[in-house]
Amino acid sequence: MKQSAMWVPTLRETPSEAVAASHKLLLRGGFVRQLAAGLYIYLPLGWRVLERINAIIREEMQAIGAQEMSLPILLPAEPWQATGRWQEIGPEMFRLKDRTGRQMCLGMTHEEIMTWLAAREIRSYRQLPQIWYQLQPKLRDEARPKGGVLRTREFLMKDSYSFDASQEGLNRSYRLHEEAYHRIFTRCGLRFYQVASDPGMMGGGEAHEFMAPSPAGEDTIVLCQGCGYGANIEIATSRPKPLPPQDWPYEDVHTPERRTVAEVSQFMGVEPGYFIKSLLVMASEGPVLVLLRGDQELHEKKLQKLIGPFRTALPEEVKEALGVEPGFVGPMQHEGVRIIADPCLKDGLYISGANKPHYHKRGIRAGIHFNAQWHDVHTASASEDCPHCGGPLRLERAIEVGNIFKLGTKYSVPLKAFFLDEAGTERPLIMGSYGIGPARVAAAAVEQNHDEAGIIWPAAIAPFDVHVLPLNMDNEALRAQAERLYEQLREEGLQVLLDDRAERAGVKFNDADLIGLPKQLVVGEKNFKEGLVEIKDRRSKESIRLRPQEALRELLGWKRQT
Repeated sequence: MKQSAMWVPTLRETPSEAVAASHKLLLRGGFVRQLAAGLYIYLPLGWRVLERINAIIREEMQAIGAQEMSLPILLPAEPWQATGRWQEIGPEMFRLKDRTGRQMCLGMTHEEIMTWLAAREIRSYRQLPQIWYQLQPKLRDEARPKGGVLRTREFLMKDSYSFDASQEGLNRSYRLHEEAYHRIFTRCGLRFYQVASDPGMMGGGEAHEFMAPSPAGEDTIVLCQGCGYGANIEIATSRPKPLPPQDWPYEDVHTPERRTVAEVSQFMGVEPGYFIKSLLVMASEGPVLVLLRGDQELHEKKLQKLIGPFRTALPEEVKEALGVEPGFVGPMQHEGVRIIADPCLKDGLYISGANKPHYHKRGIRAGIHFNAQWHDVHTASASEDCPHCGGPLRLERAIEVGNIFKLGTKYSVPLKAFFLDEAGTERPLIMGSYGIGPARVAAAAVEQNHDEAGIIWPAAIAPFDVHVLPLNMDNEALRAQAERLYEQLREEGLQVLLDDRAERAGVKFNDADLIGLPKQLVVGEKNFKEGLVEIKDRRSKESIRLRPQEALRELLGWKRQT
């Protein structure tokens, strides 16, 4: 493609609304433009990147026997109502009515519709397994779209669905997708982790996310280098570091005006880990007392799974429910109040509020001084150990680029997607669901591959392979050589961008580095006089001078290896 004929509107200044590196560089490089909050136009360069990512996805999906189809984006409400998600999903779903008054929605995912189709098409175990997939836009009314193309209201998604006759079959389909996803993200040039995750609104059982580490990521993942344990912090478990045992008597300690763990810890000269943090929350069932170790933080989503939506109790609600003001609440003697405690409090002696103003109780032991329902409700931290091998944990911000879910029969039963097994018995289809966000893959690639000058695209997803840069378009012989090299590379199957604009060398170099194609083929006047051209590698910044035909062989050899 000749750059003079292609729409590549690069920007010198960083747009004020952009914060993430990928947002800044995709705007500056002329890849995208923002139409409205969470709505982006993909310009020619940006669309080429997505198409190359999509091509990799299609190759790897077809390699595991997946079949591509296309479902509508405008969907009737009835399948969603049958599964209950019409009621469960909140304002994120775009809802509307057609001219007859029928309730409709815009597809944010397609589990219901794929299952609706399977219920009408699959009749026998002989037709199984099946893997169906599509690449199409989805729509979600994000409350806070941000990060450029990382969180948008309209986004491209590869979503695939497996249909099996048994749990063993689902396990095979799940493994096929795991392996395919590893190949896809590796080919796209991403550093990534596969981590355990919360199925969330998708439902079902086991789920994993594929996370590309980046400071721009909205998710935090917990990792152990020792055994390979990895999980989204929403479900991550951890083992608090053990504390030396104490032999405190069960007694009151006067702690005037000291309410928080930090204040009492400093006053008594005792580490925060020896304290019980008592938090009262209000749920639909009434007040719930939550107990954590003093050096831990509550994980609200873990608690919400146990008790439903909740809020922190107001001071007057604490006094009414527990008979003591906040800051001096302990776990003892609260009849009729549900108590949920983190399991790390099961052993040892602790300190907590004495349930009377300005006093704390020392020597508290679970099972003797209080009873509780034991659930992991704390947030894993880097100061804790791996729950499997005891090794150190680390936390990392990451971008979710893909996810896989074992749905089981969550959708097939309510939508009556049944088949006849070998014995002629009617059984529900066993399903899995698997997603990839191509735009997130592109953004994650930019987040992981850029420098102060611009993007450094991984070779497999770059919009072009080579950027040919003739530095003096007024020199007819130089221009002719650049055009010959451009045509020869194209004839050999490379994707080539020729900067044939009448611009200064500095402008061309700046734009080339900003756009970030893997290789630059520079035809400059000094080298041209010596019968040479220059190949510059965008990533390493190394360059070599070669004769034109040698340069062609060099670039062809590089392309064969990528």
